Amino acid sequence: MTSSKPRGQAGSARIRTACIPTGGRPPGLRVALIVLLIGAAFAGADSFRGKCVAVHDGDTITVLRGSQQVKIRLEGIDCPELGQDFGTRAKQFMSSLVFGKTVTVVVKYLDKNGRSVSRVRVKGTDASRAVVEAGFAWHYRRFSSDESLAEAERQARRVKKGLWSHPNPVPPWIWRQRKREK
Repeated sequence: MTSSKPRGQAGSARIRTACIPTGGRPPGLRVALIVLLIGAAFAGADSFRGKCVAVHDGDTITVLRGSQQVKIRLEGIDCPELGQDFGTRAKQFMSSLVFGKTVTVVVKYLDKNGRSVSRVRVKGTDASRAVVEAGFAWHYRRFSSDESLAEAERQARRVKKGLWSHPNPVPPWIWRQRKREK
């Protein structure tokens, strides 16, 4: 089968048109619009400063925002539950890090329990990373791809810090599942 059209020209033009429709507008306008939309999405992220007024466990705190108490679940980590080995130690560590202090909260999303899943910083320290580095939390890979948390966990495991001093610590998500099945 032969064609009178030169090879590649018609297909290339179609691809160019399909991938980069300019509609007569300069391409810079599209780039500017995309940048504006991305910026608007990030501008909508909720962040605030407040005083930590309660530590419920190693990965859940309450922060006072004005006169409102906001329950925060630290993003990217999962600490042992209070009934587990190292659950109380994780809570004590988090208390020493944030309780009574002014923290900066960056809300990522709301979980099914209505808690603000957030990153929390105190005096420049990322609380999620600090508790993992201390060996009192797992990097919660199911909900986080943060490589700094993964590396912090690898390092804590290597030096057998905190819960990693036990030969086979039970991850809290497994512990909770077993408890529900009983």
